[in-house]
Amino acid sequence: MNIVLHEPEIPANTGNIGRTCAAVGAALHLIKPLGFSIDDKTLKRAGMDYWPLLSVSVYENFEDFILKKQPQIIFMSTTKAKKCYAEINYPAGAYIMFGKESAGIPEEILLKHQRTAIRIPMLDAARSLNLSSSVAVVLYEALRQNNFSGLQKTGELHRNKWDENL
Repeated sequence: MNIVLHEPEIPANTGNIGRTCAAVGAALHLIKPLGFSIDDKTLKRAGMDYWPLLSVSVYENFEDFILKKQPQIIFMSTTKAKKCYAEINYPAGAYIMFGKESAGIPEEILLKHQRTAIRIPMLDAARSLNLSSSVAVVLYEALRQNNFSGLQKTGELHRNKWDENL
């Protein structure tokens, strides 16, 4: 899977998203301008020791991203979409884009990708979810649809064993 952040502004959010991507083997694509430096301590702290496991690429702008990656389809996560994120079929390696915290994805981009615009349902009174929470919700749905391919299916305790009869 591929997570695309269009002009992210808050380093802690991007760090958290980077950690999530690293934990599931998703690539992270960052589209400038960024509201922080890639070397930002807050960014690295949020991602902790997962940052070296992360495949991260940075692009000058949306057009640069399109030119270099040439994705066949990009799912656009926005509060303004008509389709729910769970109504979509995500192919393996899907690109899922999220906008900056203060404004989301520019409407000019959304209009060119209307068929792939998705939203996370929430109360009318809520403006939006936190960016890193939104990424986790949609990314894990895409992973679930692909049977969590390549990911650990069971967990192990550190000092004890699970009861095999349960």
